[in-house]
Amino acid sequence: MASDRRPYKRESEDVRRDSLINAALELIADGGPKAATVRAIAEKAGVTAGLIRHYFASKEDLVRESYRRMMDRMTADNAAVLDDARPDPVVRLATFVAASLQPPVVDPTRVGLWAGFLHGVQIDPQIRKVHIQTYLAYRDLLQNLIEHLPEMTNPRCPRAAAIACNGVIDGLWMEASAVPEVFEPGEILEIGLIAVGKILEVDLLTAFKTEHQDMA
Repeated sequence: MASDRRPYKRESEDVRRDSLINAALELIADGGPKAATVRAIAEKAGVTAGLIRHYFASKEDLVRESYRRMMDRMTADNAAVLDDARPDPVVRLATFVAASLQPPVVDPTRVGLWAGFLHGVQIDPQIRKVHIQTYLAYRDLLQNLIEHLPEMTNPRCPRAAAIACNGVIDGLWMEASAVPEVFEPGEILEIGLIAVGKILEVDLLTAFKTEHQDMA
């Protein structure tokens, strides 16, 4: 006699962890950190609440890991453009900066998540640690690109330049993600390339336009 039961498919632990992290991020994006209760996360992921304890020591641990995952994804999306970029240092830097100011890095959901997590940075030492680690991961990538510019001969300059450039990029990213409708197409991208180029005394805008003739 044929059974109506669907075949059971055992998911790997990585898949289960990912589903819980993604569920937490979706809930936080919709309603802030308070919306990511254990019950809500379990329902969203389609698992029992008890299973969360198997993969994470606490709900707070899951929330911290969710923040790390979001920030790591954003940095990875940003860095991915370097895979196909020409070896010219100015072109590579321009390509990286431009990616920081365009989708998928620029995204309303991501800035909402970032804002939701930001309070935790001030009150939770572990979330603060995640924030510092992910901030430095991005800034180190930026600094490495700056260090390869021929103009950077003083070894102390790249770090200060990376901090300054990162500040400009962060501010533009936040505004472009939060209220994209108040900017003209390509406006934030162009302003960012000009501003970072001014700090470093290189023409990033021309380098990017030359490399990407279809720039809006």
